[in-house]
Amino acid sequence: MSESGHSWLRRISIGAGIILTAFILIVLLLIVTYSSPEQFISSLFSDEIQFAIYLSLATSLTSTFFCILFGVPAAYALARYNFRGKAFLNTILNLPLALPPLIAGVGLLLLFAQTPIGHALAEIGIEFIFTPLGIIVAQFFVNLPFMLRIMKSTFESIDPRYEHVARTLGCSEFEAFRRVTLPMAKNGFMAATVITWSRGIGEFGAALMVAGATRMQTESLPVAVFLNMSTGNLALATSAATILIIIAIVSLYLFERVGGKSGSGMF
Repeated sequence: MSESGHSWLRRISIGAGIILTAFILIVLLLIVTYSSPEQFISSLFSDEIQFAIYLSLATSLTSTFFCILFGVPAAYALARYNFRGKAFLNTILNLPLALPPLIAGVGLLLLFAQTPIGHALAEIGIEFIFTPLGIIVAQFFVNLPFMLRIMKSTFESIDPRYEHVARTLGCSEFEAFRRVTLPMAKNGFMAATVITWSRGIGEFGAALMVAGATRMQTESLPVAVFLNMSTGNLALATSAATILIIIAIVSLYLFERVGGKSGSGMF
């Protein structure tokens, strides 16, 4: 290809990146700059936004814990072992990524409202419908694939010979995993935790279907944006949205920092 061809391609590709960057920045800046600093601080310390922040942190941290608890061993199994049905299992575990969150929410609503499992849990006092527990299970269902994909990629990037050497030196299979593989997967684990948590704190569609949108009861930050936009209170809505934007920026920065060090493709 001639030099002029390379120059044309370079200008087009860089220009496309600049246009997309400007588009995203304009959208975000319109939200962040809608309220004055005084209005933002006033909204930030309102009872409603304080409740939404607390609920979002509590539910997202809890759901992230369960994503770690179940996602890390499942990712290790998919990365290390060959077994019948592995491809099917991998497809199903990643399916929530392709599903619209509303569809996931409908499925969870039916599970906990109309099946013997849901009825049995309700009888012993574990209620998911229209409670914060519904937010947690919705976040877990939707965001588990992020933990799975990142950790699977991380485990696949670690040579299994390190574990074999550890076992020849007297470690059990679990000890080799705990003392050798997990420390080597530290950066990938941190990246998976950050992105899973940040996705959880912003989950709306599935959580709305299961837990509803009750002010000061199941009002997470995304629900606070929805409720206040519905009532025309743009100051509170944009304040909640600004908090979510800040969280997204910090999370993405941390993800790039620790994810890049892991040396593996995250997605």
